[in-house]
Amino acid sequence: MAVEQQEVSASESEDAAPGRATPVRRRAWVVLALLVCLMLVNYADKVVVGLAGVGMKEELGLDDARFGVIQSSFFWLFAVGSVLGGWLGGKVRARWLLAGIAALWALSLAPMAAQVGFTTIVACRILLGLAEGPTTALAMQVAHSWFPAHKRAVPSSIVVAGAGIGPLIAAPVLTWVILTHSWHTAFAVLAVVGAVIAGLWLIGGDSGPEVASAGHGHGHGTAQGGAVPVLPERIPLRRLFSTGTLIGMALLFFVAYANTSVKVSWLPLYLREGLGYDATAAGNLVALPYLGSAIAVILVGLLSSAMTRRGIGSRMTRGILPGAMVVASGVCTIAFSSLDRGVPQMTLLVLGSCLNSAGYGVAFAGLADVVPAKQRGTVFGIITGIYSLGGVVAPLVMGRLVDSGESVALGYGDGFLVLGVTMIIGAAAALTLVDPARDAAKLAAKS
Repeated sequence: MAVEQQEVSASESEDAAPGRATPVRRRAWVVLALLVCLMLVNYADKVVVGLAGVGMKEELGLDDARFGVIQSSFFWLFAVGSVLGGWLGGKVRARWLLAGIAALWALSLAPMAAQVGFTTIVACRILLGLAEGPTTALAMQVAHSWFPAHKRAVPSSIVVAGAGIGPLIAAPVLTWVILTHSWHTAFAVLAVVGAVIAGLWLIGGDSGPEVASAGHGHGHGTAQGGAVPVLPERIPLRRLFSTGTLIGMALLFFVAYANTSVKVSWLPLYLREGLGYDATAAGNLVALPYLGSAIAVILVGLLSSAMTRRGIGSRMTRGILPGAMVVASGVCTIAFSSLDRGVPQMTLLVLGSCLNSAGYGVAFAGLADVVPAKQRGTVFGIITGIYSLGGVVAPLVMGRLVDSGESVALGYGDGFLVLGVTMIIGAAAALTLVDPARDAAKLAAKS
């Protein structure tokens, strides 16, 4: 990713010239705020189909299986976009790349403001998925470019929090728009907001000074008792993806994203069709898991940073911590699917969502520990492409199980049971594999 030659390492600036470092730190937080806005719109775009689902199904005469195809189609080229965006992230300046991606979001949403058929909806969702595929990876790459290695857990978590804030705001607002106007108007609103955010990023967003350095070896470590190993400028991808950390993180993200995609795709419909809430109540209840997730992801980032300052190793702070939370989220998913509608069920649903999302930020920070700075865009893109497959499979499976259930409620129960078991197995396997300090040391030693 292009960086102006005169920029210096943010960590070096802090050590050498505190007065001059202040503008860099201030700019870092401005860019971080813009990244949160991008993530906010990114996830609002994802959740809108679920909120509009009842109206779309009635207008187009769709059954649950065909609606599952619409939900799944968003992810069909998501992996392609992730890998392509990661590759472009090393070649195109972040200011232009992310602005162009956000403009594509708006373009893909605009046709939905008019009367459309099943095929057009699928085509628009495919284009949106292609454009949104690289967003998380690129946002993490840019965020990491403004902060040294030992300070990345909190910024990473703040970026991920944007994914929770988006649906938190969008769920009640778009529900009101849909009920007051139509589901077509909701898509028009998002298209306009996407265009505005693209313009704001073009004005104020860009990558930071840490890209100019390796981003490691500044004397601050995540490994217990020592500094982060200095990685070479480039490592063959085959060697990177043979490490336990990247394999385990890909697996962890896969099962966690399966949960996220089901929540985005089916939760509004589950609340209305499976549990019998009306549209307004469902719109408000949908916001609760996202509110909890946005808070939890920042708290876990702060916890991870505090543990790091106390000398606790990265295997615990950036591996076991997020993995254990996904295991616990799987248990909550199984538990709430077996309960009847009420406060205990909603409590478990929100808790499971919080636990599932909370570890994303620190997990990405763990990935950054073992990947050279100039390769993060590519590696994050590939990882995103791998775990997006969970988004392809999970909504389709849920749609099939809802259609084949003895009742709608039982079909949803079966779907969440399968999802919870899958999460527990995948996250438990990841727990045995992830160790950023170990793998960073091996990669540095072989360079």
